[in-house]
This record gives sequence, structure tokens and C-alpha cells, in this order.
Amino acid sequence: MEKFRYKLIRFMSGRYGADQLYYAMTVLCILLMILNSFLRIPLLNILVWSLLILMVIRSFSRNIYKRQLENQKFLRIYNPVKAKVMLTVRKIREIRTNRYRTCPHCKASLRLPKKKGKHTVECPRCHKAFQVSVRF
Repeated sequence: MEKFRYKLIRFMSGRYGADQLYYAMTVLCILLMILNSFLRIPLLNILVWSLLILMVIRSFSRNIYKRQLENQKFLRIYNPVKAKVMLTVRKIREIRTNRYRTCPHCKASLRLPKKKGKHTVECPRCHKAFQVSVRF
């Protein structure tokens, strides 16, 4: 077993391997496979196989610079989406204790304690005060 491990390490040296785009494509493949198990669409099957082949080609590629550029382009799209999803999840989790409001001046998202009524809040980013009303 140790001999196989050594050969695998030698084979993968100088190759790109896995990154965030690889993992996102893996999740997409799994979701498409599950969807295809219910729908049985041949085009979906072709898409899954093409994604799998692309994943293998990317991970075994020796052109590391191009693969890093592809990953950076993906992360420029993925990171803002991830941030919005995580903010929404946090808002739902903390709905009993906090309220989230947006500063009208700088558009920063502020987490405020849940106190009913009208309050004056100072934004920590732009230091401007504005009125906030919490009803429930």
C-alpha cells in the first residue's frame, strides 16, 4: 500500500489538484445526479459526464497559472453570493434577539438589539445618525 501511495504522490507532483471551483463542480455534479435519478433526462446525463471529465482534466492539469485564474474568476462571483447567503442565515438565526437594518447613507448592514419603538442609531462605518423603528 505504501508503494501505491508513493507512486500517486509522484504522479500528482506538479499537477494542479483540487480547489474551490473543483469542490463547487463536485457539489453541482452530485445535485445533477440526484435530479437526473428522478427525471431521467439524457441531456442532464451528458452534462454530468462532461462536468466530471472537466473536473478530472482540471485536477490533473500541469498549467497551474491558468487553473488559478479560473479559480479566481469563480471566487469573484462565488464570494459575494456566499456572503449574502450567510447574512440571511445569520438574520434568521438571530431573529429572536436582533434586528438587521441598512444604513441609508453608506448601505452597511447593522445588527441592532430587538427593542420595540423608535430609536436613533449611529452607523459605526460612516458615523451618521438615523432613525430606526422596530415593531416586532
